[in-house]
Amino acid sequence: MTTVTYDDFAKLDLRVAKIVSTEPIPGKSRIVKGTIDLGDEKRDVIIGGAQYYQPEDIVGKTVIVIANLEPKTMAGVESNAMLLAADVDDKPYWLTVVEDVPLGSPIK
Repeated sequence: MTTVTYDDFAKLDLRVAKIVSTEPIPGKSRIVKGTIDLGDEKRDVIIGGAQYYQPEDIVGKTVIVIANLEPKTMAGVESNAMLLAADVDDKPYWLTVVEDVPLGSPIK
């Protein structure tokens, strides 16, 4: 395992978000296009693990995202954040918060 400094970790803008919509990407079975709500703005993202979840089943989930990751285009869709998940045998288990937390709240 590689270690990072606290200063490097502090550069990440981790925030609470809600998945507000999803839609399939033609020709892609492992990713979907999603929209997340960060409280003060909505962003398009690519969501992996589509082979394990129906797109509509993850709508409404509260998740943790890296909000300041540089945009990346995949399958013609620009992703403007990254959802964090535990990875068990390639299946994502989305990180979340237990209580009702305002969207956009920072994770420290």
